[in-house]
Amino acid sequence: MRKIFFILSGFLLFINCGKPTAPQDPIPLHESFDIESKLVGEKRVINVWTPPSYTTNTDSLFVLYMPDGGIKEDFPHIANTLAELIENKSIPPMILVGIENTERRRDLTGPSETKSDGDIAPMTDGAGKFRGFIIEELMPEINKRYRTTSQKGIIGESLAGLFVVETFLLKPESFDYYIAMDPSLWWNTHKLQRTAATYLAKFPNEPKKLWFAGSDAADMNKYTKGLAKTLSETNLSQLKWNYSDEPNEQHNTIFRATKVKALQWTFSNDVVPAHK
Repeated sequence: MRKIFFILSGFLLFINCGKPTAPQDPIPLHESFDIESKLVGEKRVINVWTPPSYTTNTDSLFVLYMPDGGIKEDFPHIANTLAELIENKSIPPMILVGIENTERRRDLTGPSETKSDGDIAPMTDGAGKFRGFIIEELMPEINKRYRTTSQKGIIGESLAGLFVVETFLLKPESFDYYIAMDPSLWWNTHKLQRTAATYLAKFPNEPKKLWFAGSDAADMNKYTKGLAKTLSETNLSQLKWNYSDEPNEQHNTIFRATKVKALQWTFSNDVVPAHK
């Protein structure tokens, strides 16, 4: 039965990691540009959404980065959600930067010694280079093209959520705010979750925020709950975190079901534009 479960889980993940489906949301007004990356060795397409106020004042804004950020991926519905929340003054204005996928399973996963992981994702262990691309190549380009503050966050689900949590634990200085929906913490025999306490013991003494959620998926929620337990036991004073247990949501519904509460908890009364 356990073997059948993992085969089914892998099949569902394979579907989620495959060719992007047609967009389900109106595509908002945005800008796109290409960037040649030496670190990942290819050209990447970047989509950028700015709030309406960006063109009417000279404020510098916070930047939210998003893997799975293609027009046929999650970029439109997150941009539209941000627009609604900003208009309602539920969150402050911010810039959304979406990174379109090329080899999703390669870029969003670290190394794995688990055979079933290799069956699901033959091309893996690209997370380090992809993170380097974001930090060393993309961020300077965004700061050059747009009016930005030093504050920045990252949001992702599933494998992108795994990448968010990995970055939070391995390179916490990379971002100020982390949001992960149903992160695939089962990867590499849930090593990130098993070793989280070791990383948290070396956590930098600077303010960070982490919001993450777990669905009813058995191969997800036991590890997200495990991470929440470790965070509770560690009790870092410089870290504000929230775990949203979502037993009524499935893996394919949790992003849309929790995005508003995630964004509001993370950014309400916390991020302010820099006025010039």
